[in-house]
Amino acid sequence: MPSFAYKAKDKSGQRVEGVVEANDRLTALRQVEKLGYVPISMAAGEAAVPTATGRPSAASRFKIDLSILRRKKMGTRDVLTFSTELSDLLASGMTLGNALTTLSNRKTGGPADDVIRDLRDSIVQGTSLSDAMAQHPEAFTALYVSMVKVGEASGALSEVMVRLVEHYERIQDLKEKVVMALVYPAIVLVLGFSTLIFSMVFVIPKFTAIFDELGSTLPLPTRMLIAFSHGMLQYGWIFIGLLVAAGVILNRAVKTPVGRRRWHAFQLKIPFIKGIVANSTYANFARTLSTLLGNGVNVLQALQIVEQTVGNTIIAGEIHKARERVTDGTTISGPLAAGKVFPPLMTDMLAIGEQTGDMTGALKHIARRYENDLSRSVKIFTTALEPILIVLVAVLVGFVAVSIVMAVFNMANGLGV
Repeated sequence: MPSFAYKAKDKSGQRVEGVVEANDRLTALRQVEKLGYVPISMAAGEAAVPTATGRPSAASRFKIDLSILRRKKMGTRDVLTFSTELSDLLASGMTLGNALTTLSNRKTGGPADDVIRDLRDSIVQGTSLSDAMAQHPEAFTALYVSMVKVGEASGALSEVMVRLVEHYERIQDLKEKVVMALVYPAIVLVLGFSTLIFSMVFVIPKFTAIFDELGSTLPLPTRMLIAFSHGMLQYGWIFIGLLVAAGVILNRAVKTPVGRRRWHAFQLKIPFIKGIVANSTYANFARTLSTLLGNGVNVLQALQIVEQTVGNTIIAGEIHKARERVTDGTTISGPLAAGKVFPPLMTDMLAIGEQTGDMTGALKHIARRYENDLSRSVKIFTTALEPILIVLVAVLVGFVAVSIVMAVFNMANGLGV
């Protein structure tokens, strides 16, 4: 039976090491837990025992190389799943260390496995959960870490995890709503251009050979179509290369501070798009700020976190300026209104919340308002975009068909048919 060398912590926090025999790694972990230890690491016998030359075996080297190549990055859906499961385990009365150990034993084969295992190891070594999560900024945002820190300080980590789950579910719904709105137009566009390219590459050259044999004069649209088809066949790879190069250059330019700012400013000016971007950003701002303030984070720190998570550089810059204008640490409607980026209705509603002492409630109302506006903007966008794309594809495909039919009728008339 295979042997596994383990390192663990006992109930007093002392480090212990040993070897257990089990059929697989999961069974070995359970055996260590039955001994009353919290596992830190587990290595198979062939990986733990050096060879006669003092070097690890080839299989061990292969495993180590693979572990180095694995990326420790969790997507939004992974973080939401992890948060939901951790919240449920904590709500059932399980301790944080045992909850993370339970989650780390579930092997999904994804990047979340490594992140959860690191969190468990850090907790066992005495690190707080918020500090452990801060070591994985690509997975846990500043908002997430700050709320967990508040939950640890107040002793209400389970309740905070529930609020985090609710928050991330709303954010995920907003993202999916925008993505789903683009699915149908994208399918129409891809199919239309695929049909056009297929015609240019495979259909038009066959008709061109027939037209050349007959030797008749072709109409102007047909000559344009043949020239375009010939250009695609001769220089198509060059065109694709230039298109890819332009895409790479634009992508890198957008990642620079200046390029990102110009791109985000452009998004707020494009018809139909600006409503989706603005409403999504305002809803995210209000929902995130409400969640932070509701969990005891002070206003200035909350604004700093929202600035990092709002998603639009222009609006984030205005939040940064507003944070510098805040003097008493409580009133933020005036500083936000001073930049004239946020809608007056939004800042007025926030001012009423400040006057009544219910800023969190006002922010929730603002979030619901702009989430509803986002739904309307998405509906307007899809309603307008679908016929535009259909007409565009119909015009392109129709031009190909009409050009060929015109040439056929022209030759038929020349032959007296």
